[in-house]
Amino acid sequence: MTVEVEGDAAKPQRGKRPKQGEPVIDRALSLLAVFSDRRRALTLSEMARLAEMPAPTALRLIARLVEWGALERLDDGRYVVGVRLWEVASLSPRGHGVREIALPYLEDLFAVTRHHVLLAVRDKNEAVIIERLSSKQATEVAYRVGGRAPLRSTAVGLVLLAGADAGFQEAVIRQPPDMESGVDAMPEGQLRRTLSDVRRTGVAMIRRSAPSRTVSVASPIFDAQGAVVAALSIVVPDGATPPNVLAPAVQATARAVSRNLGYNSGPSDSVSMRP
Repeated sequence: MTVEVEGDAAKPQRGKRPKQGEPVIDRALSLLAVFSDRRRALTLSEMARLAEMPAPTALRLIARLVEWGALERLDDGRYVVGVRLWEVASLSPRGHGVREIALPYLEDLFAVTRHHVLLAVRDKNEAVIIERLSSKQATEVAYRVGGRAPLRSTAVGLVLLAGADAGFQEAVIRQPPDMESGVDAMPEGQLRRTLSDVRRTGVAMIRRSAPSRTVSVASPIFDAQGAVVAALSIVVPDGATPPNVLAPAVQATARAVSRNLGYNSGPSDSVSMRP
C-alpha cells in the first residue's frame, strides 16, 4: 500500500528563564538543539530566545561551546555548529558502523537508479538520516544527512517503526498525528494495517507531495540477532517508475547489507520485533 502525505515546519517557542536548578549540561544542549536545517546560522539573541534562556546565561555557555569546538563564530557574529560535533558524531556505532558497511551497496543502488538513496536509523521517536546519495538531476527532497524524519509518514520511518518493540509501536500509534512536526500522518487504523503489511512484505511505500511529488520505497536492514537496525530507501519522482518495480532492487540491497552485518535471513525477510 502506498500512502500520500505532506510536510510542514515546526514553529519556534517564545523565550523564558531556565528552570530553577536546571543542570548546566541541559542548558548547553538546549543551545545546540536550536539549530536545524532551516536555522544553520544564528545570532546570540536568536539562540537565547529559541533555547528559552536569558541572553547573559546563553552568552556564557556559548563561549564555552565555542572554546570546545561545538560551535563556531562567523565573521558577522552569528554562530554555527562546530566541526568537532561532527567528529564526535562520526564515532557512533549505530550511525558510522552501519553506514560504513552499507555504503558500497548504496553506491551500487545509486548507480542503477540515479535517484536519492537514503540510509536511516531510529533515534527515539524519529528517524535520522545517516547517509544520502543524490545526483544533480534528482528531484527535490527534504531529507539531508543528519536530518530527522517522522516515523509515521515516511518510508524509512515506517520500516523502523515496524521493527521496533510492540510497546513502543503502540505508544507511537496512539499519538495524535499532529504531534509529528506538523506532518499529516495516517490515522490509527490505517497505520496499524500499514505496519502489518510492512512486517509481512518487508517493504514500505510512501507518496509525498512536498517539497516535490515523490515516491519512497524502503526496506529493513537486520543485524546478526535479527533486529531491525536501519532502513534503506530510494526516492524517485512520482510517476517515473512504479513502486512495485523499485521494491525488488531496494530489498536486494537491504538483504546484502544485512548479510554483511551477520544476519541469516532464512526463508523470510519480513520485519522481526526487537526483543
